[in-house]
Amino acid sequence: MDDSTAIGRCREGDQDAFRHLVERYQAQAVGHAVSILGNRDDALDAVQDAFINAFQALHRFDLARRFYPWFYTILRNRCFQLAAARNRQPESSTDELEILASKPGISQDEAISLERALLALSPEQRELVTLKHLDGLSYEELAERLEVPIGTIMSRLYHARKKLREKLFRQFKESSDG
Repeated sequence: MDDSTAIGRCREGDQDAFRHLVERYQAQAVGHAVSILGNRDDALDAVQDAFINAFQALHRFDLARRFYPWFYTILRNRCFQLAAARNRQPESSTDELEILASKPGISQDEAISLERALLALSPEQRELVTLKHLDGLSYEELAERLEVPIGTIMSRLYHARKKLREKLFRQFKESSDG
């Protein structure tokens, strides 16, 4: 079943049709929520809430659009609401490499260093870097998903990369000195 069919069936009262959307996008959504919130437990809460909100708002969904970018906006807003409500910085744990868990070719030491540096960024910066470099979204796709002009995406990404480089350099210097 494709997304449009599932959404159409949901609108007709078939609540089980929504399961198709959850199963199709849950893993991706959890990955994106972790990249914003910094830990899996909060991410799982945010994803669950976002799917509930999306289900309740399906009557407003434009079938000409793709589902996940629309859902991502709901998820993103829920993540930032949750972060603000809990008013805390992301937890940094070397026991769980959440953001980079599925990326092949990265050694554990590199993953730990990069994970720490990513978690030191603001949630907005971490989101941009993750969407661009780990998910491979283009500037146009980022602009569409985040609903800001491409120039703004380029500027924010420039500053996020700069801060990430500074964090990585600082970690490298500290490990070299120690």
